[in-house]
Amino acid sequence: MDDSRGPVRLGHWTDPGGATGCTVVLFPEGCVASGEVRGGAPATREFALLDPRRMVQQVDAVVLTGGSAFGLSTAHGVVEALVEQDRGFETRAGRVPIVVAMALFDLADDVPRPGPDEGRLALQAAAEAPWPSGRVGAGAGATVGKWRGADHRVPAGIGIETVRAATPNGELQVTAAIAVNAIGDIDDGSTVAEVLAGDHVPPTAPEELGENTTIGVIWTNAILDKVGCRQVAESGHDGFGRALLPAHTSGDGDALVAVSTAELDVPVATVRLLATVAVESAIRSCQNPDASGR
Repeated sequence: MDDSRGPVRLGHWTDPGGATGCTVVLFPEGCVASGEVRGGAPATREFALLDPRRMVQQVDAVVLTGGSAFGLSTAHGVVEALVEQDRGFETRAGRVPIVVAMALFDLADDVPRPGPDEGRLALQAAAEAPWPSGRVGAGAGATVGKWRGADHRVPAGIGIETVRAATPNGELQVTAAIAVNAIGDIDDGSTVAEVLAGDHVPPTAPEELGENTTIGVIWTNAILDKVGCRQVAESGHDGFGRALLPAHTSGDGDALVAVSTAELDVPVATVRLLATVAVESAIRSCQNPDASGR
C-alpha cells in the first residue's frame, strides 16, 4: 500500500490470563469512515457519527474490545493518548480525537474487564504489519458455536486478512480484522448439509443469547467517501453471512467499520467484492486458533 499518508498500525493488549483483551487500529490523519450494525445486541461507542449524513468525516482509531459494554471504556484511554499526540477533529477548543469502539461479550466472574489503561497499552503496541492474530487482543476470549449450548462452544479469536487486486491505477488492498465471538458456528458447509438432509434440529433456547458478537474493521487504500465506506461495510457483512451460520442473530451485536485511506481511484464495486472476501477469510482463519502471531 502506498505509504504517502503513513501506514495503518494495529496493536493488541491481551490479559495475562488469556481470557480477554482489546485491539486498536490507528489510522493516518484524514481517513474517512462509515459502518453498519446488523446484530440485535450491539455494544458500541461513537458509532452514530459514522452515518453518512453526519458532519464528521474522519476517524483516528477504531477499538475492538472484550468486556461487553464495560470494555468500551478502553476507547477513553485511546482518546487521551491521541490528545497527547495532537490528533483529532479541529474545534475552537482544540482537537478532539475520533475513536469508534465496538465490544464483544466475554465476561466471566474471574475475568478482568479491559479499561482505559488497557486501551492505551494496545495503542502503544500499535505497529505496521505483520500483525499477530488468533487468541490475542479482542479475540483472546472469543468463542463460537454457542447456539448449540454451552457444551458445544469452541475457541475462536481475531482473524486478520489482506486481499489484493491489480487495477489500472495500482494495487488495490483491502484488509479485514475481525474478532469472532459468534453465537453461531464458523461454517464449513456441514450444517447446511444437515439442514438440506432434514437431519438438523435448530436449538430453540440458546443459553448464551445476547452474550456473543462478532466485530471488526475493514480498511482500504481506495478513495471512498462516507457513502462508499458504508457500502463496503455492508459488503463486509456479506462475509459474515458466508462464514458464520447463523449470523446477525438477535443475540449477536455484529458490527463493522470501513475506513478509506484515500490513495487509489478504483470503482467501489471492486472494493466491495474484496471486502466480502477479506472478511470471510479473516473469520475462517479463526477455526482452530492459536496465538502464534501468524
